[in-house]
Amino acid sequence: MQTLTYKNTKADFYLADCLEALKDIPTNSVDLIITSPPYSDQRNGSYGGIHPDKYVEWFLPRTSELLRVLKPTGTFILNIKEKVINGERHTYVLNLIHEMRKQGWLWTEEFIWHKRNCHPGKWPNRFRDAWERLLQFNKNKKFNMYQETVMVPIGDWAKTRLKNLSETDKRRDDSKVGSGFGKNISNWVGKEMVYPSNVLYLATESSNKNHSATFPLSLPSWFIKLFTKTDDLVLDPFLGSGTTLISASLLGRNSIGIEILQEYYDIAIERFHEETSKKQSVTVGKLTRIEENFSENQLSLLYG
Repeated sequence: MQTLTYKNTKADFYLADCLEALKDIPTNSVDLIITSPPYSDQRNGSYGGIHPDKYVEWFLPRTSELLRVLKPTGTFILNIKEKVINGERHTYVLNLIHEMRKQGWLWTEEFIWHKRNCHPGKWPNRFRDAWERLLQFNKNKKFNMYQETVMVPIGDWAKTRLKNLSETDKRRDDSKVGSGFGKNISNWVGKEMVYPSNVLYLATESSNKNHSATFPLSLPSWFIKLFTKTDDLVLDPFLGSGTTLISASLLGRNSIGIEILQEYYDIAIERFHEETSKKQSVTVGKLTRIEENFSENQLSLLYG
């Protein structure tokens, strides 16, 4: 293990299989787990790949340890996506969710990472893959969540839409389709910031980090701000090029990263030195103002 520091934070780097390294972490000690594990049968040149039919069996012992080390008020964010096999999506992610719930996890929410600069291409039976799942799991229904830290500007649509309100706009207007959803447009008057949706519009990063699947610095930063506070502990059991630990340290959180390959372990430490030496603060990636083009009904689903 190698420990690096940035200001008042500590980042512990483990070169090991996370299944073994996690045993050294105390029970109920981690505030946030965020990771992107090797996807099934992918990154064969680096991690070897796990067959889709064996993926759940391989992953469950690791999620059992993660369940142990996570605090009762903590959150686990899992970035994962199904693989296409013989023309259809394999169900290993859905199977994993089902089995994790049996372990005691609560599948609380699902965020979508919309990759704005996804690779172009053409396939006979599908379009470009421009999004990935970020699954949220918790141990309890009550967990730490600091929603005000990720609020976004309300958008230019409000300047005209809220200028002249009708009588209907001044009260809760229930959906005409009987969905149970409703809106009260007047609730938005005077607001400059609103809560975001569960879709994150962020660009990808890869080729310049010497790693096959690097997510952008803004992605872990967003979740670190949402689910932790200063001095909390963040864990990434599949560290890769070290993005999570860099984000955590720059945001004033302590962190632990585990990486099984020496090559990526070295890259992660090198990147940590480079990024923290810049002494620049992390800013969460700006969410694209797609909301400006939403209908009133869609906006009511977003902002209530």
